[in-house]
Amino acid sequence: MQKGNLIIKVLSGFVILFAIFTSCVPIKKQIYLQTKEDTTKTKYFIEQYLDYKLLPGNNLYVQVYSIDEELSQFFNLGGGTAGGGNIYYDAAIYLNSYLVDDSGFVELPFLGKLYVKGLTIEEAKDIIQNQIDKYVKEIIVIVKLVNYNVTIVGEIERPGQYRIYQDRINIFEVISLAGDMTTFAKRDDIILVRKTEKGSKMYHIDFLSDNILESEFYYIMPDDIIYIKPVKGKNYAFESFPYTLVISSISLILALTAIFIN
Repeated sequence: MQKGNLIIKVLSGFVILFAIFTSCVPIKKQIYLQTKEDTTKTKYFIEQYLDYKLLPGNNLYVQVYSIDEELSQFFNLGGGTAGGGNIYYDAAIYLNSYLVDDSGFVELPFLGKLYVKGLTIEEAKDIIQNQIDKYVKEIIVIVKLVNYNVTIVGEIERPGQYRIYQDRINIFEVISLAGDMTTFAKRDDIILVRKTEKGSKMYHIDFLSDNILESEFYYIMPDDIIYIKPVKGKNYAFESFPYTLVISSISLILALTAIFIN
């Protein structure tokens, strides 16, 4: 009898240890923006996006529009089109873009070299517009950043490099593009690598805190790299494991053991 009770206690302890062991990623560690208060944080991170400054190596897509078609062609020199048509695709736009050189200048047809390093896209557009206005009026200038890529690796469903086709995108939107983080992502310590004038810098972001909404890293910048580290104990865990079946089987063994012993 005592031997049977001992067996039951051992098996019961095994069930408890198994349950604890398989709970290595608590739900609390997977919930974004944990806060107990309602918050309204909009102005700060919108202004942060506007702070992006052009750097050497950026490619600018510049298109000039005018009622006079010949005048438009004079300034554009076929830029932004493929074979003079209206077919737009990544390679065509890239090949017809203008590089910001190591000295911070971009060289445009007719206008020559213009210094744009350290300027926002809007400021660069204004400079180009002002230069053209010296010669002709009623012309509209469009300026876009061509090489706007974001790389996301680590504990993400679809790691890789993503091309962004909008003026602004936040870090949650980028995460969703890649299919969200895996179960074993370390959400309280996401690493973001960002280019600056002094080189690349590494920052740590906590997705579990709502402070990210007022962080300068809420909006993603061109060439940002996001690395999502795994939690400790990933090697000992299973993302898709038949926990219910295992526990049910052990419970059945305990019940049968108790029946036969008694």
